[in-house]
Amino acid sequence: MLKTVVRRLVPLVTVLMALGPHAWADMPALLDARRVPHLGPEGRADYDRFLLQPTPRAFAVSANGAWGWAAAIEDDIKATEARALENCARWAGAEQAATCQVYARDLDVVWPGLQARLPPAPAEALTGGTGWSLVPDNRFLWQGPAQARGVYLWAHGRSPGGADSRGSQPQPHVRAFNNAGYDVIRLDRDPQTDETEAGASWMRQALTELRRRGYARVVAGGQSRGAWNALQALSEPGLADTVIAIAPAAHGPRGSPAHAWALDDLRRIVVSARSSGTRVAVANFAGDEFDPDPDQRAAILGVLAARSAGLAYIDRPAGITGHGGGNDWRFTLRYGPCLLDFAEGRARSC
Repeated sequence: MLKTVVRRLVPLVTVLMALGPHAWADMPALLDARRVPHLGPEGRADYDRFLLQPTPRAFAVSANGAWGWAAAIEDDIKATEARALENCARWAGAEQAATCQVYARDLDVVWPGLQARLPPAPAEALTGGTGWSLVPDNRFLWQGPAQARGVYLWAHGRSPGGADSRGSQPQPHVRAFNNAGYDVIRLDRDPQTDETEAGASWMRQALTELRRRGYARVVAGGQSRGAWNALQALSEPGLADTVIAIAPAAHGPRGSPAHAWALDDLRRIVVSARSSGTRVAVANFAGDEFDPDPDQRAAILGVLAARSAGLAYIDRPAGITGHGGGNDWRFTLRYGPCLLDFAEGRARSC
């Protein structure tokens, strides 16, 4: 297993400056921790962590420099904002608690006199077909192909019970890419027709469309079945610059009939990979009931190191367990910036 180390996050403004002029033509006010009133260095570092959180989210600050934030409380922005203000008041103390105000809400700066909002993502699907659609996610900052540093195509999992996962929010590590200038687009799939090979075909069509639209870099990522489909896209060179597969699976949990041949199908994916110019990152977690044999999976996927431009294999990181480990805040903080660095050929935080 790879050793995992929690490192101090590099300030986001430093990351954006290192990425160069194509990260953002003009850094959005939301992403600049230096603009937050009253905050000291520790508060600015925590604001950068806040920017990796899912929505709904809110960041509050007081006149004496105390702060507090919250994210995804009951999927309700009012409840989330109330919790952020409570957290701020707790640290501000009785005399200053009443001065706590919300600075940032979701993607907007709402502090009086400093308000800032960027144009939203397109409301309509970019393209699609029977059973699938390519949808810009309006919970992420948006620039469009001509201005964006790249695009992260996110593919959701497929519930064994047939639940509809369309519209589900991409995992928080995707925000590391979005904050660095990548648009975020979902590959939404209808559960009624979402079979494995159909999903792979839709993934290839979606990536081809994003290339056609002119994105400078294309990242294909996903969780569970979405991750499996992203790995299948390696059979065609040039579709993606990077593939990020979080807990890839396509055969159901232990006990399902198809589970017995999951490893054989994974070997077929690796053997059919033809994308020598694509970087591949895979994350597997201890206690994943969709993983038939962690050690064998690691050995099979390890072959991709010689069939790709590079392999980053996050193997059962400490303290993060289960099929949904990619949603764990510890995964986001440890590996979000690392995955961005890996995708762009840097090793700084990996």
